[in-house]
Amino acid sequence: MRERTATCRCGQLSAICRGEPVRVSVCHCHACQKRSGSAFGAQARWADEHVTVTGTSKIWTRVADSGNCITYRFCPDCGSTIAYTIENWPGVTAVPYGAFAGTDMPAPGFSVYDDRRHGWVEIAGDGIQRSTSAAAQRRPSLDILRKED
Repeated sequence: MRERTATCRCGQLSAICRGEPVRVSVCHCHACQKRSGSAFGAQARWADEHVTVTGTSKIWTRVADSGNCITYRFCPDCGSTIAYTIENWPGVTAVPYGAFAGTDMPAPGFSVYDDRRHGWVEIAGDGIQRSTSAAAQRRPSLDILRKED
């Protein structure tokens, strides 16, 4: 099984992700723009049991525009977010793409909060699924994990 390692900038916090992600997406919400320091955030998601986080982390939880709680794990030394969970995606851990610096990652299949995308940004590729702010209110199923509620 393939392993990818994500690390914070100082290297003391890491996430080992086993297998292929169950979802790869970019998010154009304002919070992801602030978190990433860019026009959008890019992340891959794995089933919780395929992610092992090691090192010292701090936790911060906020309520997203969708109304769901998001809990971030970040390095207390350099401030890098290494993993986060989203209340309406139970059983799934997201890891920011930038934490995998230099590794081969799959292209995104989803563009979330696409109505907030900067006009100069184009997320290219065949079959990109796009959702808007209104769609973020729905509660996704566990289909991506091939589990039932």
